[in-house]
Amino acid sequence: MDELAQDHWKKCSTCKSPIGFIKKYYVCSVSSCNGQRTGYVFCKMECWESHLPGARHRDAAAVSMESPAATATGGIRRMITSGAAPATYVKPQIPKEILIVASKLKDYIKARSDMNTSADVMEVLSDFVRAKCNEAIDNARQEGRKTVLDRDIK
Repeated sequence: MDELAQDHWKKCSTCKSPIGFIKKYYVCSVSSCNGQRTGYVFCKMECWESHLPGARHRDAAAVSMESPAATATGGIRRMITSGAAPATYVKPQIPKEILIVASKLKDYIKARSDMNTSADVMEVLSDFVRAKCNEAIDNARQEGRKTVLDRDIK
């Protein structure tokens, strides 16, 4: 069937159910799943969750989206791609784990000062790294990029 003549926008990547125009759907937050080549879309959370075991993501979220509208032009339905915009993350929880390699930091401090390092330092430094990463993410977004570069960290 001609893609322009369809009565739906796309089919769910898992269950193959049609996703209509101006309907809620989900995409995976991992770039390898939502890129142009793969373009996975899911009609419901269960379909997104069922792709996780095969995808083997470390940390992923389902992003709620709305499919574009369709207009009738000469009897042929055409997609308006500017209508698709991200709504909200379904899984807003960001893991708060230690980001610092404890053994490397302890070795550095020992070699530099002959001092020991408290375990509490790892959590404080991880919070500092997260704050710097958040600033860098904001800087990259302001420049319209999807990649954080060294110049984004001030």
